[in-house]
Amino acid sequence: MSYTPAAADVAKLRNQTGAGMMDCKKALVEAEGDFEKAVDILRKKGQKVAANRADRESTEGAVIARVNEDNTLGAVISLNCETDFVGKNEAFIELAYELAEMAIFAATKEELLATDFHGITVAEKLIEQTGVIGEKIEIGVFERIEGPYLGAYIHAGNKIAAITSLSAKVDGADEAAKSVSMQVAAMNPIALDETRVSQETIDKELEIERHKLTEEGKPANIIDNILKGKMQRFYKDNTLVHQDFIKDNSISVADYVKSVNADLKVTGFVRVSLA
Repeated sequence: MSYTPAAADVAKLRNQTGAGMMDCKKALVEAEGDFEKAVDILRKKGQKVAANRADRESTEGAVIARVNEDNTLGAVISLNCETDFVGKNEAFIELAYELAEMAIFAATKEELLATDFHGITVAEKLIEQTGVIGEKIEIGVFERIEGPYLGAYIHAGNKIAAITSLSAKVDGADEAAKSVSMQVAAMNPIALDETRVSQETIDKELEIERHKLTEEGKPANIIDNILKGKMQRFYKDNTLVHQDFIKDNSISVADYVKSVNADLKVTGFVRVSLA
């Protein structure tokens, strides 16, 4: 029996990729319901689909990023709930901020859940809130980062948050770290630079581009040279330091940071978003 995708799955793939409804349906049929394969099928057919991203996504709730007083430790968490109504509730958001502050000093999500919260554990507090609100409340994503100088950014609506690490505390570092965190939130890079991109991602990108070039009838002896250029473009679009800076697209993120201080570099980032 042939696979027929549910309308909700077609809509989900369309929202994820931006491809047309019929194209998404055909890709899901060909992939027999495997979303990752369906995305690859769309890309091989020339659809402009965003590359798979490293950040983990949830559904409803609030995403909060916090750093400590000396800007060397930071954490981003998502406090998840079932409806957008609860996710926008002021008391819910206040709880998310308080838990994110505590997350700075916890090594893992499990350690955070076991941390004291006014006489009970965080895990017990979440169970208590589930009973009060009538929706399942839980910590979804927990990301922690350390660095010489950190800056955080929370996008309006608490749906996306990011923290960036810079190589040193210098004049202008506060504004620079926040601006680069805004870049991370908006542009969703898959890695800091080309050396941090996983081999699996590189191999998949090469496979997709090789397939497209072969379909276009490009001679086999020149495909490898074309692929080098394609990968350079891929790194420019998808790795943080090489991306065009959103506040001035005539320069890269790396160049922007150097304009603040010639020796300053971006050393890391974390990003969490709600679906």
